[in-house]
Amino acid sequence: MTLLDAPAYNATRERHRSELLWGTVGGLFVLLIAFWFVSGRPVDWPWNWFTHLRGRMTINHFLKDVEKNDLAAAYGIWVHDPEWQKHPEKLAAYPFNRFQQDWSPNSSENEYGSIQSHKIVAARMSGNVLLVGIRMNGLKSKAMFLDYDPKVHTLGFSPVELYLGP
Repeated sequence: MTLLDAPAYNATRERHRSELLWGTVGGLFVLLIAFWFVSGRPVDWPWNWFTHLRGRMTINHFLKDVEKNDLAAAYGIWVHDPEWQKHPEKLAAYPFNRFQQDWSPNSSENEYGSIQSHKIVAARMSGNVLLVGIRMNGLKSKAMFLDYDPKVHTLGFSPVELYLGP
């Protein structure tokens, strides 16, 4: 076959190719939008959306354990070690006794009292951590800010506060 012996143009084949191409592009776009909704509609780059999803899930799971007053399980989520009781000496930086003072419903250190409900109102990447703003017990005035480290999957108190509006 030479250059002058080109095959005949097949309109059906080209239409099928075009439909396949546009269907694939449309499907990927729909998947991208669905993942954006599932990850909490973050105002961040798409490569950070999985961190938003994982961080929100971890914080929700942690706060549900706190609401049930299951502080041992909540501490396991906080330090990302469900078997933390087997080696508490490794967790000397933030021991379980201090964690109980911070999160126990009857502790004087806990500003929110008994935590009955929570709502994540903001989440932004800052450096290499996800900062999350949470309203506890429906309070509008005082939000709590936690950070989620995606490298080691631990939680912590954030020194940075996000602007949540008036």
